[in-house]
Amino acid sequence: MSDNRFFNTHRPWEDWLGMLLGVLIMVSPWFPMQVSGAVDIERSHLVLNSFIVGMLVLGIAQLEYVALHRWEEVASILLGIWLMASPMVLGYAEDHALQFWHILLGALVAFIGALQLWQDWNLSEQELAKHPQ
Repeated sequence: MSDNRFFNTHRPWEDWLGMLLGVLIMVSPWFPMQVSGAVDIERSHLVLNSFIVGMLVLGIAQLEYVALHRWEEVASILLGIWLMASPMVLGYAEDHALQFWHILLGALVAFIGALQLWQDWNLSEQELAKHPQ
């Protein structure tokens, strides 16, 4: 019989994974698989978008590690969705490598946020305050 509690409890490694994803998002414009290596003025908006989204994901994951609140998980989900949509919205969908990375990283951020929200949905504010570090 399998132990289903593994996915029912918000664990600190999930917050560490969120921090790692934030760092990866920040450096994603410079991943080595990029076709265009130079960042020019036309690509500055996508670098700025990656940096801001990455910093927000990193910061929210750090907040979740210290003090757990449901709004942090909702914000992670929204940031993940924005990162997945940003190649189409900001017009860099023709850069297929960066589009792939942003969709993949955004999906992981949204998935981790949804998993954590599901894990913490029925917890009271007192139980959220006792989140292990």
